[in-house]
Formats: sequence, structure tokens, C-alpha cells
Amino acid sequence: MPSNQSPLGALPSRFKRERLLIIGCGDVGQRVVRVQRHVRVVALTSSPERVAALRAQGVTPVVGNLDVPASLQRLAGWATRVLYLAPPPLQGSTDPRTLALTRLLMRRTAPLSLVYGSTSGVYGDCAGEWVSESRTVKPITPRAQRRVDAEARVRHVGRLRSSAVRVSVLRIPGIYAPDREGGTPRERLMRGTPVLAREEDVFTNHIHANDLARACQLALWRGKPQRVYNVNDDCQLLMGDYFDMAADLYGLAKPPRISRAQAQTELPAMQLSFMGESRRMVNTRMKRELRLQLRYAKVEDGLLSRT
Repeated sequence: MPSNQSPLGALPSRFKRERLLIIGCGDVGQRVVRVQRHVRVVALTSSPERVAALRAQGVTPVVGNLDVPASLQRLAGWATRVLYLAPPPLQGSTDPRTLALTRLLMRRTAPLSLVYGSTSGVYGDCAGEWVSESRTVKPITPRAQRRVDAEARVRHVGRLRSSAVRVSVLRIPGIYAPDREGGTPRERLMRGTPVLAREEDVFTNHIHANDLARACQLALWRGKPQRVYNVNDDCQLLMGDYFDMAADLYGLAKPPRISRAQAQTELPAMQLSFMGESRRMVNTRMKRELRLQLRYAKVEDGLLSRT
């Protein structure tokens, strides 16, 4: 007979309390920890040096690596709910990390819910149109293609007959917060990085990191099976207008405007990729089904927030 003893704790206590596993417990994951109540939290980390900091937040750290599936074995069957925020690898068109995790989760007792943090980049360029979750994905960049693959793998888990996992996919745009590393446009403005001329500009979408954390937490409990949610605020700004607004808030010079042709020669590939996609995300489903009330519905409010 197999032992009832778990490496993460004695079995009897496991049935008295919900158990949340966070994969990718970075800035947003730690914010989720702060809004959780009466839930035991375990976080997978590939960095032994983060163990003490996670413990200080009341989290049980488990050292493992998504690129080494054998290091994940002790997590099998432990969690009642899973929040998956880890990114795919930097190369390739598929996400072997998500494949390894989903195989692990189905090895023993499956969790009740699995929430995957994806990206709005899976939609590709929508020429400034309004985009709901029913829109067909058309990823342009390899980064977004890997996310589409990851979405398919987690949703496959929810479709298995042997599975009762309630899978939710969150499509997330630009994350910002004044207390997040690189979480505001201040440094970019101080560098004087140019933006596109208005006639060639693109629509961009945002979400405050604290609102995103609350969306993740709510999706764990309220997300409908096999459901995709756009997680963004109510602002629909052209990228240049966003930086102009931030410049006014910070008392800094507005960025110079350049043509798309100039941008091709002056800006790095990563920034160009964001300037090649334009869309306005619809967040009605998030508000209606997750019942998330945005604390920072407007970017200007969030940029001035202290928490």
C-alpha cells in the first residue's frame, strides 16, 4: 500500500484546508499571496536563494525546475488549486514546461482549478479593433506562439474525461505598478525613447499588478470551466498618448514622435514588436463572471498609487 505521508505535510491536515500551488511566484504571485486567506500556499522556485524570502511571506517553498521534470515529483497530487504564472522558454514554438507541469498534475489527484496567466499577444495585430475572448488567436511573434501552445495544453487538461479540473486562461496585457521593478514608464521617458507618430500609432492595454493579482485569486474560485478571460483595465489609449500622459504626471518631457520607418532603424526588436500590434481589449467577461471591481480602472490613477 502506498504511504499516506506527503513530503509537504501529513495527510490528515491536507483535507482540512485548501492548498494553493503557485508556479512562477514572482511579483504578481507574491501579490496573490497577500490577498489569499485561509489557504496554505506552496510556491515552486528554481532559485534556492529565494527560499528564505518566500518563507518570510508565509509561503512553503519547494525548489524545482520546470525544465527538469524529475525535480517536480513531490508536487504531484498535493494542490487543490494551481496558479501557473511561469513563462515559456525563450526559444522554440512550443512550451515543454507546460507539458511537464500538466503531466505532473494529472499523475495523482488532480486539482479542482488551474489558472494560467497568458498574454494578450496571442491575438496578434487586430488593427485597433475591439477584441473579445471569442476572437481567433493569430500570434505573430515566437513568444506569443509559445503562449498559444501553453494555452492549448492547459485547456486539454480540462477536457479530459478523467479530469474535473476547472481551467481558466487569463490573457494579460502590459502589467504596471509604481512598486514593481520597471513597473512605470518613468525610466523610458527619462531616456527620451521615441514613440510612433499619431497617424501610425497603436492601441495598447494595461492592468495594474494589484488588480491582476485579485483577478488571479478570483479566477481560482470563480473561473468557469475552459474559460478565457481578458484581464485589463478600462483605458484604451494609443501608446504615444499613454507616454504623454505619464510624462505630464511625472513632470517630464514628452517623448519625441517618429515615423514607423524611423522606428525600424532606431528601436530594438522587442519594442518594435509591441508597436506592431494594435487592439482594444474587452473586459466585460472578467467583470461579469469573476466579479472583479477594478481599483485602478484608469492608468493615471494606478501610476500615482502607492500600493
